[in-house]
Amino acid sequence: MSDNSPVIKAISQRRSPRVFLERSVEPGKLVSLFEAARLAPSSNNEQPWRFIVAIKDDIGAYGDLLNCLRPGNRAWAHTAPVLLLVLSRKTYEKTGVNNRHAWHDVGLSVGILSVQATALGLALHQIGGIIPEEAKNRFGIPDEFDVVTAIALGYEGDPSALPADLQAKEGRSRTRKPLNEILFSGYFGKQSAP
Repeated sequence: MSDNSPVIKAISQRRSPRVFLERSVEPGKLVSLFEAARLAPSSNNEQPWRFIVAIKDDIGAYGDLLNCLRPGNRAWAHTAPVLLLVLSRKTYEKTGVNNRHAWHDVGLSVGILSVQATALGLALHQIGGIIPEEAKNRFGIPDEFDVVTAIALGYEGDPSALPADLQAKEGRSRTRKPLNEILFSGYFGKQSAP
């Protein structure tokens, strides 16, 4: 199987920049992103994802969300016109039973949001370096939700505006493991046929 099989542009061109233009994201585009995320598949159609949106113009919510990021991420994420917190409901709403698929489903939703963002000319950077307890306190997030990740969103900016260490990270080529390391035929470790 070839690593060069065609995929849609919005997937092949997706990037995770660390610098954004000071340009606001149009409200219609934001709605489009969340409409795409809403349509993601989920176990038992539970749709366990929730998003908290903080737009830079809303200084209070934006500052609160920025303070939920670890310092290394705050150093660059403040350039994004939109910050998001991504949450996952821990249990099935209908039964109260632990939903072991919830984070998977949230990932699908964010993945679809990412593709939609790229298709609309936007860029986003998912941020694992968050402080979940801080987010729960600042945003009144109920105990039945996990704080999964944060996202910086906007129009990609010029990497030369970043400090030298972050510029070096931005200049790296996008690498992915070859298919023969992630795709097996029938059994784990058995190479897939081409």
